[in-house]
Amino acid sequence: MPIEDKDFKKIVIALVLYISSLFAANTLGLKLMPFIFHSNLSVAVFSFPIVFIMTDVIGEVYGKKIARMFVFAGFASALLFILYSLLSLAMPWSVQSLWVKPGYNLIFGVSARITFASLVAFIIGEYQDVVTFFFVKKFTGGKMFWLRSNLSNVWSQFLDTVIFMTIAFYGVYPNNVLINVIFSWWIYKVAMGILYTPLSYLGIRILRGKNSNAVSTN
Repeated sequence: MPIEDKDFKKIVIALVLYISSLFAANTLGLKLMPFIFHSNLSVAVFSFPIVFIMTDVIGEVYGKKIARMFVFAGFASALLFILYSLLSLAMPWSVQSLWVKPGYNLIFGVSARITFASLVAFIIGEYQDVVTFFFVKKFTGGKMFWLRSNLSNVWSQFLDTVIFMTIAFYGVYPNNVLINVIFSWWIYKVAMGILYTPLSYLGIRILRGKNSNAVSTN
């Protein structure tokens, strides 16, 4: 069914938040911070749960097709970033900017690897998130959004974390640190997803507006 102008604007704003959170996770995620029980945690845990929650919220209000459109937009954006990164790293340096070359090549070289890892993990994890969300929805009769969202989040975040951390940081950090980060990051992202559940309901309310029976394009 056609989307009204007000709904189009809401979808665009949601897409901006979605893409921004994705790139924040990709570019800032290299930094680790200390966590409980002497473990380590990527700072991307603050932004990345928004990525998975957003597809659930959008899918709940506007249906699977729009949710898949978000996944495709994130995938295409990450792919373009990789291409731009490779192009910029391949270009020659002017003498005036050589002072920044070591840090630039290190950060954006690793960022390109992180983005590639994110690209693979993202398309698999997000696809599983959407599929699981709507699979469980059939058995709940469209009710219990919190259950559908968190069940899909647990599974998709596990896949995303294992795939992403392995591709992005294998050989960068010792294996014991890498395994530590994988499980601590997964558990923390799931916990953040649960804590963000009230925000999901707020997002659904904002997107639906006065029309609590907003049409879904499943």
